[in-house]
Parts: sequence; C-alpha cells; structure tokens
Amino acid sequence: MSFDYDLFVIGGGSGGVRAARVAAGDCGAKVALAEEDRYGGTCVIRGCVPKKLMVYASGYSAMVADAQAYGWSIAPGDFDWNVFHDKLVAELDRLEGIYRNLLKNSGVETFDQRARLVDPHTVELADGSRKTAKHILIATGGRPSLPDVPGADLGISSNEIFHLPKLPKSILIVGGGYIASEFAGVLNGLGVAVTQYCRSEQILRGFDDEARKLVGEEMVKSGIDLQFNVNAQELARDGDGIRVTSTDGQVRVFDQVMFATGRSPNADDLGLEEIGIARGRRGEIVVDQYSQTAVPSVYAIGDVTDRVNLTPVAIREGMAFVETVFKGNPTPVDHDLIPTAIFTQPEMGTVGLSEEAAAKQEPVEIYSTSFKPMQSSFAGRADRVLMKLVVSKATRKVLGCHIVAPGAGEMIQLAGVAIKMGATKEDFDRTVAVHPTMAEEIVTMKSPVRSA
Repeated sequence: MSFDYDLFVIGGGSGGVRAARVAAGDCGAKVALAEEDRYGGTCVIRGCVPKKLMVYASGYSAMVADAQAYGWSIAPGDFDWNVFHDKLVAELDRLEGIYRNLLKNSGVETFDQRARLVDPHTVELADGSRKTAKHILIATGGRPSLPDVPGADLGISSNEIFHLPKLPKSILIVGGGYIASEFAGVLNGLGVAVTQYCRSEQILRGFDDEARKLVGEEMVKSGIDLQFNVNAQELARDGDGIRVTSTDGQVRVFDQVMFATGRSPNADDLGLEEIGIARGRRGEIVVDQYSQTAVPSVYAIGDVTDRVNLTPVAIREGMAFVETVFKGNPTPVDHDLIPTAIFTQPEMGTVGLSEEAAAKQEPVEIYSTSFKPMQSSFAGRADRVLMKLVVSKATRKVLGCHIVAPGAGEMIQLAGVAIKMGATKEDFDRTVAVHPTMAEEIVTMKSPVRSA
C-alpha cells in the first residue's frame, strides 16, 4: 500500500517539530505536520520561554537595593508592563518563525489546521481533506485545567497571564505546584500584591520536603501571602474585582485570580477511541516504552502521554521515536534521573530521589547545609540557600541532589551529569571546591546531618 507520507505529525510543539524535522532531514522521510495553533507549543509560546523572561524581569526589582548596598548610586524606578510585553510578543513571534523555518528547511510540509485520526493510517484535516501516512505521531501536548467551582470562568490560567492588558494591583493564585509558585514569585517581583492558596500543608508536593519548605519560607519573607490548607470555593464579580470565598471562610476581593491547579492532556476529539487507542485515567494516551500506542502505526510523545511533562523530555521522546521507527534502532525512552529546575524565587534545582522517597527505598545518609550566601549577606539581605545530597549507605551512590539558590537550575544541570553517571559521595568529596561559590558546598559536606 502506498501512502502520501512516511510520517504525519499532529502537533507543532518542541517534541513534534524535532521528530518531524529529524525524520525528514536526517532520514530522508517524507513528512507532514499539522498544528492548529502557534508553532512552538506550550514551552515556546505559553510556558517555559515567556515565563523565564518574566522571571528575569521580576528579578530586577531587588537588584537596585543590592546595588545601593554595594556602593552604586542607583535610584529605583517603576516597571513598565507595556514595554516588557511588547518585547515579549516580538520575541515569541521570532521564535515561532524559527520553528517554522526549521520545518521548511528540513522539507516538512505543514498544515496550519487541526487534524484527527480516521483510521490507523489516515488523518483528516479541518478543511475536510484526508492524508495517509505509514506512521502517525501524536504530539499535541497539554492544557491548563480549571477547577469545578462556581465562577471559575472569572479566573485566568497560565495561558492568559502573558497577555494581560495591564498588571493587576492584586492577584490570587490558586495552587501549590510549580506553576503557581513560580508565578507568585514573578508577579510579586513585578510589584503585584500576591496571595497564594495552597490546599495542602506545603507547596511543591512531590519535591524534597526540606527544599520545598525553604522555598516557601523565602517566598513569605519576600512578601507573598502564602496560605496553606485553603482553597478557592466560589468566585463572583464584585465591581471591577473578583470576590473569592475560600474553604476556610475568608471572603476577599482581588483584581485578578489565576488558577494553576493542574494540566490535562490534549487528547480529546482526535479519533483515538474509534480506532482502538487506549487512554488513561487522566485522559492521556497510553503508550509503551517506545512511545507506541495500541495501534502499531500510531505513536505519541510529550505531555499528551502524561509521563514526564517537560519540554526536554518530549524532545528526547521524539528523538527516540525517530531512532526506533526510521533508523531501525529500537530505543526505549530513558525517564530515569531527569534534572529539573523550578523557577521559584528562590530557584530550586533537583535531580534524583527526594530524602523521603529514598528513605522508603533503602537506608540513606543526608548531607545538607543551609546558609546565607556572600552576595546577599553583604547587601544586608537574610536570604538563605540550601545544598543537599541524599546518599545510599550501601553503595555510597548519590541518589538525589537538591539545591535552593539563585542559579540553582544552572547548577543542577551539571550535578545531574555526575549523578546520571552513578557518582558516589566520595567522588564528590574528591572534587576540589571552586571558591568562593555557593556550589562549593556540594563537595565540602563531610559529615551527614542525619540518617534515614
């Protein structure tokens, strides 16, 4: 049977674009890709990239006071949202253009419209036309999900936060995960009065307890009204504001409310069930270790599979798909020991097991230190950082590394290499410290602070 294409990709985010252009450019496959929205996906258009630019922008608010403490005659000024937002939009347009050109230059045919599956080898585009392909790759990502509470439609999600016509004077952020906590720090740094509702006893559930506790404490010290064991129960319009009734009985009015209460896979109305592709409890596409669905010709990668929802992971899954399908080299996706950063303020970097998870697995030693770094201490700020290693008693391997500090994401990338290689605590000890740095503490902690 002949097909129109060797590969048809549904979704123009980082994972789909990488798989499409490598299959076409490196393997000579005839490839098409359909995207109903903007190219670049969540990360480039409404996630990692614009968020990190906002993190950068918000960080300057504290720099004036620091510079004055170091002897510079610098006067504080006001943040101009319009100036920043215009540059942000231009940058996202530039990046989307790069994604489009990467596909074009690789010989990938693109369709700017929605696509859904008709059968194991056929997709139907929004204009009614049908295309056939030997292989189909679904890379449609995920989307923010709003809670089922009265008036939830009055709030916004992380998608809309980048496109506000003006900054609110006050905002309630509902959620305790990394998205909620990151934007709490960003908006606080931009001068917005921030309240954050976390329904559990601490933010950043699933991360190392000691690390997330320090992040929460520092957020409160920076001026964020961080409240635990509370959730939004009802929203209603109140003049120009939004009246929020919470589960603990509070009634407060905010200029804006942002929900960061989870994300859902974009797998609805793709024709999956009709052709026998299974979906999981959260609506994700079920795949095996090679990203293959129950229908052999159809694969899925990225957030739509709800495995590890990170852009670099989607890209790795896309590359593994190309190795498996087009290079004849069956390559399972390696989801073990993935370094990651949470761009809270302070930032957190983590790789491997938390202290709690490791202790459930085997006996461990904990090496940990928290201190005021030189730069902020000299400026008179009481900010604290954390360096922590979780070490197996039996093998001496470093099972986890957790850093809370400015630039923690940069540090954890390099620590991740050593831990991925199976470095032991003694390997860390043999490494000479770079002085004076915060990161030197990672190799100078000689005695465990506790065992677990």
